[in-house]
Amino acid sequence: MKDNYENVFYTPKFSNRSTISVRRLASYMRKPMTKTVDLIIEILPYMFDSEKVCKSCEKKIFNKLCDYCSFNNPKLEPEEQIELFSSL
Repeated sequence: MKDNYENVFYTPKFSNRSTISVRRLASYMRKPMTKTVDLIIEILPYMFDSEKVCKSCEKKIFNKLCDYCSFNNPKLEPEEQIELFSSL
């Protein structure tokens, strides 16, 4: 199975406010907007209860994709967490 699902799912349209905010954050981080959004997604499991998110998943038919979801098993070693957050 491919790691890249851009052709499998729809591309969401972001509000102008969200787009501007990501653009500013990307500029601050000196990263492309796509990399910035990827980092934000990687951080989300540390902001929300991953277990509750997984239980409420509406896409149970896509269980084969759980391995690719950031909320599935988001346990990083402390050093990895520091590295992730330091990239901000």
